[in-house]
Amino acid sequence: MTSLPDCFCPVDGTRVPGGSLAWCCPVCRGPLDLDFAPTPAPLKSLTGRVNSLWRYAECLPLAAPSVSLGEGRTPLVPLRDGISAKLDFLMPTLSFKDRGAVLLAELALRLEPRRVLADSSGNAGTAIAAYCARASLPCTVYVPEGTSPKKLEQIEAHGARLRVVEGDREATARAAREDADEPGTFYASHVFNPYFLHGTKTYVHELWEDLGGRLPDVIVVPVGNGTLLLGAALAVAELYTAGLVDRRPALYAVQSAAVAPLAHAWSKGADDLIGVTPMAPTFAEGIAIPAPPRARQILRAVRDSGGTFLTVTEDQIRHAQADLASRGLYVESTGVACWAAVREGALGERSAVVPLCGAGLKTGLARA
Repeated sequence: MTSLPDCFCPVDGTRVPGGSLAWCCPVCRGPLDLDFAPTPAPLKSLTGRVNSLWRYAECLPLAAPSVSLGEGRTPLVPLRDGISAKLDFLMPTLSFKDRGAVLLAELALRLEPRRVLADSSGNAGTAIAAYCARASLPCTVYVPEGTSPKKLEQIEAHGARLRVVEGDREATARAAREDADEPGTFYASHVFNPYFLHGTKTYVHELWEDLGGRLPDVIVVPVGNGTLLLGAALAVAELYTAGLVDRRPALYAVQSAAVAPLAHAWSKGADDLIGVTPMAPTFAEGIAIPAPPRARQILRAVRDSGGTFLTVTEDQIRHAQADLASRGLYVESTGVACWAAVREGALGERSAVVPLCGAGLKTGLARA
């Protein structure tokens, strides 16, 4: 087996050897980062490569995939002058979470655990279940009560064991983490495991390629646990350091106004979360995360990019979903949050890309 890069704690610097089943910092119990600083290939060298996210092999911490479902390379389509949408709901499991899930499944294959465990509000669990099925790995997915029935059906269809936890998304995460330390368990956490971020970063590598070696002025991303935003920040840094882009785009992070701990901290100029954010009902269930473990990293990434936070109301979400459907794009209610935030002119004349992260069939229409 090819040696795996070490992980390290971004808070206290504690190192975890590559190949370990440890899922968090042994000192502070926080998320880990990967000691991996790749150099992307130049644009012209990508011609003729495999038409999936694995075409960016130089930037991925794992090589020679065996469980790929052809994930990545989703279309980029214009919405209006200067703003395009990336259709990540056209992934194999109908959400952008496939980008990170395939990396976690590949890593699990190399570590040969007794079982794989994940927790999710739906889409990440579905993606982990699908790629574990592809890899013939036993999988258990913890989900909160109230998760969309269609997402539960999809998880079970892939053969994963489903555990519905009483309570909200945070209660589900706690239950999963309590079991994650059992011997032989690979905790396929899209929040704690840094391999997931190195999968989601391919979103920006694809933007760069599809835009002919440049990036838009603004990259707009929905933020709950921040996995797409932090992946985007990784990719921008890689491309800029390699001299493949001459400027860094601003990262605009979008939260539901109903559950917006990061936007609140941002408005106060804080470096971390402030107080306790209560869970509240929202159509954007996939980003309703009251206490994201990587909050400090998310706030710093947005600040360093010159970006900001935007929030959207339930009415804005409903109207944006209907608007996209009228344009031929049926997107789940969480996945329309970014379009809801910018469709009425919040960006001015700047160019931007918004992700449409999940298919409408997963949740149906948001109704008043």
